[in-house]
Amino acid sequence: MSSIKSMLGHCMGAASSIEAIACCLSIKNSMIPPTINFTDADPSCDDVDFVSNMAKKANVTTVLNNAFAFGGNNCCIVLRN
Repeated sequence: MSSIKSMLGHCMGAASSIEAIACCLSIKNSMIPPTINFTDADPSCDDVDFVSNMAKKANVTTVLNNAFAFGGNNCCIVLRN
């Protein structure tokens, strides 16, 4: 699991577009971008594979992008190679 928002901040209306591009690049380059400045995981999430602080090589074929914005704007997309 990863989030690029830690690197971008809140891009308002552009956030979902930027995240979709990052998802496509993740599939294309077989690389999962990191969540930067990640230090401590919740102990109840021991089974989650967090990608923290360094990108991770992986065979990425499918990604789920959840985008939840101000004012109740919500979008979830699945992209697959």
